[in-house]
Amino acid sequence: MKKIAITLMMFALMALLVACGTKEEKPSEKTTGDNKEAETVEVEKEETITIKHEYGEAVVKKNPEKVVVFDFGTLDTLDALGVEVAGLPQSNVPSYLSKYKDEKYANLGSLKEPDFEAIHALKPDVIFISGRQAPLFKELSEIAPTVYVGIDTADYIKSFKHNMELIAEIFGKETEMTAELAKVDEQIAAIKEKTGSYDSKALILLGSEGKVSAYGPSSRFGLIHDVFGFKAADEKIEVSTHGQNITFEYVLETNPDVLFVVDRDAAVGGDASAKDSIENELVMKTNAYKNDKIVYLNAEYWYLSGGGLISMKEMIKEVEAGL
Repeated sequence: MKKIAITLMMFALMALLVACGTKEEKPSEKTTGDNKEAETVEVEKEETITIKHEYGEAVVKKNPEKVVVFDFGTLDTLDALGVEVAGLPQSNVPSYLSKYKDEKYANLGSLKEPDFEAIHALKPDVIFISGRQAPLFKELSEIAPTVYVGIDTADYIKSFKHNMELIAEIFGKETEMTAELAKVDEQIAAIKEKTGSYDSKALILLGSEGKVSAYGPSSRFGLIHDVFGFKAADEKIEVSTHGQNITFEYVLETNPDVLFVVDRDAAVGGDASAKDSIENELVMKTNAYKNDKIVYLNAEYWYLSGGGLISMKEMIKEVEAGL
């Protein structure tokens, strides 16, 4: 029993000695190598915005740094707000945005054929797309948060303002955007005041390689009727992205007082001229031609970059010429 008691006492004494010899390690305020005070790094949680749209959802961090743009209306908006972009499709860039053809911006293919390898390499924080890239939303969203900013032509101004306010929120430009949208509202109010008592009827045509298609209310260019107040020469035009195919006999039968023409070839670098094909013997018999009311709209604004902050203001000015 004495031997057992002595053994237990020895074990207890050893345990006590071990406990006394062990010190609790605490993080030092000094670095072990160069005796400098250790820096305290605080990691702030990034603020994000969750955006839901008809093609899916995107969680975008506020003030993203690497911005990819596949919608020229968004590009002209970011340009107006002073927001830098990292890459874009450099083919068919509108002339008023020609600075974005510079090699300091990554060339990411074309509007309908993005260069996925180049986009991957850029590692963007956000990608903006519209109707031309909508079918590729899934593939693009696998690279980075992808935001759809296409215009709903059935409610053009509401859709336009939604996109503008969304872009402003993402980049912290709410104050600037509020002021800019107020200017747009003033422009629209001024033109509607004139069209309110304007009885003349208008027809909108898109010219492309010698062929023409017509657009009416709620269509791609329908804001001429829906927003600016021009009465439609034909209320039953088929609503389609590419318009309703027509003949010049149809133009004469419709006999518009004002003819608005968008020359697609001028926008995409084609050789044909809409004016050459449209001002023919049949069209010359219309009221629009006789009264010098054929208005050729800037296709860069209307066909390539419609729905942007800059393009919207210019589009309003051009339509006013039809009065």
